[in-house]
Amino acid sequence: MLHHFLVHAAFQTSRWLPRDQRLKFQIVLFIFVVLFLAPQFYILSRPKSSRYCEKPLLNNLIVFIVFSFIATGLAVALTLTDPVPKSFRVAFHSFGLFTFIQGLCTFILTLNAPQCANTTTELYIFSLVVSWACILSTVFFLVRGGLCLIHRLFPHWLRDTSLWG
Repeated sequence: MLHHFLVHAAFQTSRWLPRDQRLKFQIVLFIFVVLFLAPQFYILSRPKSSRYCEKPLLNNLIVFIVFSFIATGLAVALTLTDPVPKSFRVAFHSFGLFTFIQGLCTFILTLNAPQCANTTTELYIFSLVVSWACILSTVFFLVRGGLCLIHRLFPHWLRDTSLWG
């Protein structure tokens, strides 16, 4: 869910800015995307990455790069449109489901490929970092979803000052 988290963070950050300054935010977003994609392409371009790891970590990296491009497009679309159409919201949440599945696959593949730590160190470390980032972003959305559920079930619970003395 790392990509879903990044799109969510870009959307929420853009909403803090006035509409006339969101183009400046797009420049910052572009710089972030370049910095996010650079290590992925570096690891992909290493000849050692494709030859020496018998587990499909390289295939997972390619899928991760594709998701990065989709997340970039979705982040640009969501930060520029106001109000956000329902079709964009559906696409955003569907993308979240697919990124959860991709993060789960990354975690399982990394867990099953400890021998790649010796042969393709960069690829394995990247997969390990991405796995932890996916776990942390999933925890973030679970907590956020739990708080939203509490707010819907008990709308006045957090605003009731009699609870706090």
